[in-house]
Amino acid sequence: QVQLVESGGGLVQAGGSLRLSCAASGRTFSRNAMGWFRQAPGKEREFVAAVIWSGSSIYYADSVKDRFTISRDNARNTVYLQMNSLKSEDTAVYYCAARRAFAIGTHPWEYDYWGQGTQVTVSS
Repeated sequence: QVQLVESGGGLVQAGGSLRLSCAASGRTFSRNAMGWFRQAPGKEREFVAAVIWSGSSIYYADSVKDRFTISRDNARNTVYLQMNSLKSEDTAVYYCAARRAFAIGTHPWEYDYWGQGTQVTVSS
């Protein structure tokens, strides 16, 4: 049974920071691309960031570039999303996802495993 469990969400004021974690269990993801997506009420799930297994290739959505940082610790089977300079428009449920493939994907349909999501609320 593959499980992805996110943590670290919460309520923060605009301009603040949060760090999300995604712990994977059930199999090793050290050779797979992993990503973060988010979904705001009434909107489609959108890509935030993704990283390949080595960490040497990373891709961000334009809306979070220079504010968010994705990283991974393969020894701990964990992926992180450091979010700085948060804005009210960052409010959403954030999901961790893993691909069976090695390459980065930017669409939800490219990912095979999903976490349950963690709520991030940014107050203005």
